[in-house]
Amino acid sequence: MAVLSPALGFVPRHVAVIMDGNRRWARARGLSTEEGYRRGVDALRGLVRTAAKRGVEVVTVYGFSTENWRRERSEVAFLMQLCAIAAKTEMFGLLRENVRVRVVGDVSAFPAATRAALRRLERTTAKNTGIALHLALNYSGRAEIVSAVRRIASAAAAGEIAPEDIGEETIGAHLFTHGVPDPDLLVRTGGEQRISNFLLYQSAYAEFWTTPVLWPDFDEGCFDEALEEFARRQRRFGF
Repeated sequence: MAVLSPALGFVPRHVAVIMDGNRRWARARGLSTEEGYRRGVDALRGLVRTAAKRGVEVVTVYGFSTENWRRERSEVAFLMQLCAIAAKTEMFGLLRENVRVRVVGDVSAFPAATRAALRRLERTTAKNTGIALHLALNYSGRAEIVSAVRRIASAAAAGEIAPEDIGEETIGAHLFTHGVPDPDLLVRTGGEQRISNFLLYQSAYAEFWTTPVLWPDFDEGCFDEALEEFARRQRRFGF
């Protein structure tokens, strides 16, 4: 459920973001793809700060999808390196700003150094009580649902749960995002109109907002525009 803000009206508790446009942003400026991703980290830092100021409780960002492995090997290698570097360099700022980080997805295929940096970031920020930042890494909505179904099926086969007792709460409890409210608002930058296999189950009733702004240019004004649009909408939840 959204919360009421005197300045902005109803503010979403949970905002999910598809951060699209890093490469296009770089090409348009004659810069390297790597620089586009670096600027994307800057935009993410700004997003978290703005969301915290506006009263948002959870931000989930699509950092690396399972489909991203198909990109050029050099690009994937850079992303793995950037992920590890950002996990280390952003840690103290996140601690100072009371941000709690959680990795959502299966990072077992990531390089050992990247996995270690992410684990340390999660562990170090675990006791923070402010906004939660969820990093969807090596994430796929379909794979998440398959994983949940397999674990529920194993529990049913072991007699731990009866098939007739399986409901939406059961499925939710077995998702990577268990314990977190579903997103109220799903934002996609870069002008595309796709959900791209992101939070498929959780986004059943999320409000969808897109902008042509490429991710590195997404700033406080853009985020406020999304929040203002969200506050104007009447959410029906299927009714």
